[in-house]
Amino acid sequence: MRIFDPHIHMSSRTTDDYRAMAANGVQAVVEPAFWLGQPRTSAGSFTDYFDSLIGWEPYRAAQFGIRHHATIALNPKEANDPRCRSVLNLLPRYLDKDGVVAVGEIGYDSMTPAEDEAFSVQLALAVEYELPALVHTPHRDKAAGTRRSLEVVAESGIEPGRVAIDHLNEVTVGLVRDTGCWMGFSIYPETKMSPQRMVEILKAYGTERMLVNSAADWGHSDPLLTVETGRELLAAGFTADEVDLVLWRNPVEFYSQSGRLDLTSPAPVATFAGSSIARGGG
Repeated sequence: MRIFDPHIHMSSRTTDDYRAMAANGVQAVVEPAFWLGQPRTSAGSFTDYFDSLIGWEPYRAAQFGIRHHATIALNPKEANDPRCRSVLNLLPRYLDKDGVVAVGEIGYDSMTPAEDEAFSVQLALAVEYELPALVHTPHRDKAAGTRRSLEVVAESGIEPGRVAIDHLNEVTVGLVRDTGCWMGFSIYPETKMSPQRMVEILKAYGTERMLVNSAADWGHSDPLLTVETGRELLAAGFTADEVDLVLWRNPVEFYSQSGRLDLTSPAPVATFAGSSIARGGG
């Protein structure tokens, strides 16, 4: 079973996580820019963070045979902070970079006017730079936030097939299904979606335009829940080809629209922190 995790925050994970992911078939990841948990106080801190997403983190992933890409954006939560607004002016510097395969995460946290503006500006950048867009739906008022997200996407003129509406659940998947946008689901140990719930959604809605991710970050999360979801799908009677479609070919198709997706395998054996590490999975 090969796995492409289309939304995972590896800068908050350990090298042991990379080792376990590689051993369980995770061969590629996309890391979206996001809120780090503590408010950033200047645009300069974003510059350092973005540099790490396109420099250090791909190098770190490669030591374990995992191909790493990133999405770049001013995230919805910090779009409300006036100290961070100038980040919007920095984005063009990064949206031209190799390894940046989408604009994201963008969208809503609290559905404020500031978030409206940042969302619209960044969708326009996605159109200008011919990149897909990764949209974060809010954790509160999720149905209203999803409906509003779809309205802003429609107003922007971006092609729906170049947009992934993420963090969906049983309440919101139906809102997105017929829009032409891709549908993203985050599998978590306690909150968001579980592997079993994901199985039921795929039974009800099929596998087309479905993206399954771990969204693992500094909170209670698990970078191997994509693996567990694949096992649950097989146990529920999905074919190996259907599982491969959901966990590999769908994210490849979505992010390939950037023209920058590189899935050539990094060196199978590399030296990291003084140790020889063999690539796992495959």
